[in-house]
Amino acid sequence: MAEDKDRKREKLAEDILLLARDTIVVQFRFLDAAVNKMTLVSRPGINGVMTDGRAFYYDAAYLLDAYKKEAASAARMYLHLLLHCIFSHWFGYGKLEEGLWDLAADIAVEETILSMDLPGLSLERDREARQQLQRLRQQIPALTAEKIYRYFKLNSPSKDYEKELKRLFFVDRHDSWRIKEIPEPSREEWKKISERVKADLKSFSRGKTGEESLQKNLANATKDRYDYSDLLKKFVTMGEDISPSEDEFDYIYYTYGLEQYGNMPLIEPLEYRESRKIKEFVIALDTSASCRGPIVKGFINKTYSLLKGAENFFTKVNVHIIQCDNEVRSDTKITCDEDFDVFLKEGKLTGFGATDFRPVFTYVDELVEEGEFENLKGLIYFTDGYGLYPEKMPGYDVIFAFLNEDEGRPPVPVWAIRAVIEEEELEN
Repeated sequence: MAEDKDRKREKLAEDILLLARDTIVVQFRFLDAAVNKMTLVSRPGINGVMTDGRAFYYDAAYLLDAYKKEAASAARMYLHLLLHCIFSHWFGYGKLEEGLWDLAADIAVEETILSMDLPGLSLERDREARQQLQRLRQQIPALTAEKIYRYFKLNSPSKDYEKELKRLFFVDRHDSWRIKEIPEPSREEWKKISERVKADLKSFSRGKTGEESLQKNLANATKDRYDYSDLLKKFVTMGEDISPSEDEFDYIYYTYGLEQYGNMPLIEPLEYRESRKIKEFVIALDTSASCRGPIVKGFINKTYSLLKGAENFFTKVNVHIIQCDNEVRSDTKITCDEDFDVFLKEGKLTGFGATDFRPVFTYVDELVEEGEFENLKGLIYFTDGYGLYPEKMPGYDVIFAFLNEDEGRPPVPVWAIRAVIEEEELEN
């Protein structure tokens, strides 16, 4: 009897979710790929619903109880989980303050749903939720998860306020968002789905202003993300690092020669080996009025910490830190990590005028002609992106590293690499 009851409950819960899925597809044809990606999996005992990008996991008892209270709850849960996946809210989850990110991601998803005012998906708490969203809009220009999270990091919510926000916006558990539990292929597949949804949205758009929130979150989900440490690989140079090559050195023959012939080994050790390490590059800092000092120093600190590791840094290097607004203001040469320490402690930012990128490239080209660099691999330009770009492609790789996403920012030249560094990365 108990087994039959459980089986009926599981079947009823599955039927409710299938109905919820059909409701979503009917209203949002552009979500068909996302819906088909997520299978339904019963997981008794989790006391909630959750997803890892591969399945919609649900506790049948929890789902039926929620459905009994409000029939729209099942479709709301389904759409909520779909949007988490489409917006890539698990990306970098382990690097963030998880409690605040959980809250920010839930608010962003619910704000998107509420802004579209969907028939058949309303809940009793929506009126209070809209009031809280209006309050947040006065502080945050666009309610994406990233911007909400950044706001909460700078303006820590009180326990009572956080509890109220969780009551109004909590829908699913995020236990399965842990990095180790989500395979990289799944993330890439969801990014492709997000890009398709973004494209299809234009075709199926009903012209409602409520879809602006969905479009903003999609734009954020489909943007290229870079781990800054990976950026430095663009400046890897083959070089010589003085140390024996363990792969090419045979100790058996070497010691045999010493034993038989005294100080005459049969094979000399190879003193040099090739290592893929950073040796020569330029860091250009935009010190125009729009770039705040603490953020610029944060960029230098982060760069320094990444370079200081033995796997990335030569013992002797030739790094130039150039400060520039509309003209080159200073050039600090770094030859070892001690020079970095001095720069971080004693270096001052100069400039704070208008922005022009061209003087830095002219100056670096002159250094190359003068023989200052043996093999300059590249240049990282940290800037807000609002300046005059050079027309001619330089003879080295260039990365323009921008602080935060900005849709109004002018495009970079086709020969340059564009990257975005989130502000919290530098604040941390």
